[in-house]
Amino acid sequence: MEEQAEDLRELLNGGASQAGGEATVRAADGEHKTRIIAITSGKGGVGKTNLSVNIAIAYAQLGKKVILIDGDLGMANVNVLLNVVPQFNLMHVINKKKTMKEIILDTEIGIKFIAGANGFSKIANLSVEELEYFAKQFATLGNADIIIIDTGAGIANNVLQFVAAADEVYVVTTPEPTAITDAYGIIKIITTEIVDRPVNLKLLVNRVHSADEGKRISERIITIVGQFLGYKVDYIGFVYDDPIVQASVIRQKPFIVVNPTCKPSVCLKHIVGRIEKSDMTGNEGVSNFLKKFLGKKGRM
Repeated sequence: MEEQAEDLRELLNGGASQAGGEATVRAADGEHKTRIIAITSGKGGVGKTNLSVNIAIAYAQLGKKVILIDGDLGMANVNVLLNVVPQFNLMHVINKKKTMKEIILDTEIGIKFIAGANGFSKIANLSVEELEYFAKQFATLGNADIIIIDTGAGIANNVLQFVAAADEVYVVTTPEPTAITDAYGIIKIITTEIVDRPVNLKLLVNRVHSADEGKRISERIITIVGQFLGYKVDYIGFVYDDPIVQASVIRQKPFIVVNPTCKPSVCLKHIVGRIEKSDMTGNEGVSNFLKKFLGKKGRM
């Protein structure tokens, strides 16, 4: 992506500043227009959760009200990267033991966090009563500007539910052949299982060594998806491979906080800035998310 590469060079050299993002948009009926993003991947180990955390912070740095939800209900671990120990999680809400407001955590890095539930995947098979309670609780998050859902890796039903309902879906891959294959695999499943509505898919290539590598990987996947699935996927950018990322994981501090000017941080700030400049479709918002989340998802 030549535009990103050029802007990154300017930013890394202390040049251009990040755009402040668009103004808050509200629906005609007064509902706050919350942009809901699901971040997913075809396999584990591509940096999906780490990117989810740092993207959330990048949005917050633009002055946005951000809620990060750990939607990996099997192996929830966002809290590890944030170095927080949540007392309550989504399971307590789904089981009607707590409200959403009671489980949401403020963090010192400017975002709010909702913990997932290790070993718990009931959300794909909730009763009508449980769904109604969950919907009512989720609706209380409607004052946020951005909700980011870090889904589980792979094809679990709860992953597809989050993906089908989100306004945008970021598919994370790396240059590794297995990651590329699995990225195509998850895109194929999404586009064949979710047949009642288009999914706004965007590809993010992590751990690249050059802008050309990111562009090359993205073009390969996008071309194959177009040829064999007849589906359009947009390339939103790349994130450089850098030792600071692993070092920050060990410290349990997001790399965009540890080193705001390192290459991965600048990459994410640029990506978020570009997304914020893009027009919203008018279908965003918590109420629309819930309509899609609680409805039928293709053949699921």
